[in-house]
Amino acid sequence: MLTITQALHDQIVAHARADHPDEACGVVAGPEGSDRPERFIPMLNAARSPTFYEFDSGDLLKLYRELDDRDEEPVVIYHSHTATEAYPSRTDISYANEPGAHYVLVSTADTDTDTDTGDASCFPFRSFRIVDGVVTEEDVRVVEAY
Repeated sequence: MLTITQALHDQIVAHARADHPDEACGVVAGPEGSDRPERFIPMLNAARSPTFYEFDSGDLLKLYRELDDRDEEPVVIYHSHTATEAYPSRTDISYANEPGAHYVLVSTADTDTDTDTGDASCFPFRSFRIVDGVVTEEDVRVVEAY
């Protein structure tokens, strides 16, 4: 189960909405071994695509050095789907290389971001574990604070 604060949940959804119609992507880091997402790190989708996301290799190297320096790890790796449901694609599965991470997907496919009320609950927000190509959906518990 992924337990995440309402504030982090809302930041992920806001990033997905802001980058629509392109896919948004990023990481939520937490203390090593804690499985507790704490620090929101939005990333640039280097592909700038509505159907694919890619972390910039330089940004990714910088991120992992920073995580190392702070004794953190990527607890959540998130991205959005702009035209499909919030479920990992074959490409998402093939690129999943953090077996301990929660892979969060937000779908902005069925929403009109220009007229939406801004209610984050109307955007499907799902979490998955992806290990050796096997996708397992997990429950998401949103809390006010840890």
